[in-house]
Amino acid sequence: MQYRRFGRSDWKVSEIGYGMWGLAGWTGSDRKETDDSLDLAVESGVNFFDTAWGYGEGLSERILGDLIRRFPEQKIYAATKIPPKNRIWPSKSDFKLDAVFPADYIREYAEISLRNLGTEQIDLLQFHVWEDAWADRDDWKEVVTKLTQEGKVARWGISVNRWEPNNSLKTIETGLIDAVQVIYNIFDQAPEDKLFPLCRKHDIGVIARVPFDEGTLTGTFTKETTFPADDWRSTYFVPENLNSSVDHAEALRADLPDGMTMPELALRFILQNDDVQTTIPGMRKLPHVRSNVANSGKEPLSKELMQKLKTHRWDREPTEWSQ
Repeated sequence: MQYRRFGRSDWKVSEIGYGMWGLAGWTGSDRKETDDSLDLAVESGVNFFDTAWGYGEGLSERILGDLIRRFPEQKIYAATKIPPKNRIWPSKSDFKLDAVFPADYIREYAEISLRNLGTEQIDLLQFHVWEDAWADRDDWKEVVTKLTQEGKVARWGISVNRWEPNNSLKTIETGLIDAVQVIYNIFDQAPEDKLFPLCRKHDIGVIARVPFDEGTLTGTFTKETTFPADDWRSTYFVPENLNSSVDHAEALRADLPDGMTMPELALRFILQNDDVQTTIPGMRKLPHVRSNVANSGKEPLSKELMQKLKTHRWDREPTEWSQ
């Protein structure tokens, strides 16, 4: 496993992290299989785990806390997120900060996450949605500063709304944000335009989420793919999205090098970018852990292939189903 400096925190984090969303809201999760996969990830060198209270109303955080206690001799970086008070993902431009992250609510959920994790300090606490229009408000800044001074939170971050990488630039300029989590993959290349250069300027850690475009970039979906009603993906992969996603994946397949899988190509594209410190694929099963961590430290993709991959950029606008 290769490690990268996580911005001004100076942490050394595994370039392949672990996204824990799939532990809740997705069908097919099994606790023993989950724990075995988490253990294998740690044993394989993964030390950055991203969760949220919103993943099972604290269940995912508690699972991560159990993992931390199973490996007391290893430093495991726990990143979690405060859910929006109105429980709407993502936020919308007309939402008011008081309805989403009032100061007392930020403190309340920092305390809840601490209890769920069972740690004395949260390594990275992120706002699970965000609007850059809130950047100038003092109330969130004051509680963030106090929680840091009290030692309850080490570093703060923003999880940027889907397909809105620039909806965070003013907030980064406040100096209170240490990390940005953003969708970045072969299709979603827009963060390269403004967000990544600004993070580089301010030494901000970058977490690339959704490396497989919610599964599209695994190359396993067809236009007939369906998901159970209680699976989050059933509301995301509506026909409008599923059909175009499969079309884009099939177009990409034409540029897939011999002997390389779609997931491998997806991860290696992200790791090629030095502005990214870690990417967080979901790894609920042991084979997923093995295949994903195997991509760390591989030789760079060729310039010719990278040029081809750049042509697969797919700029999308948030919709009612994009969540």
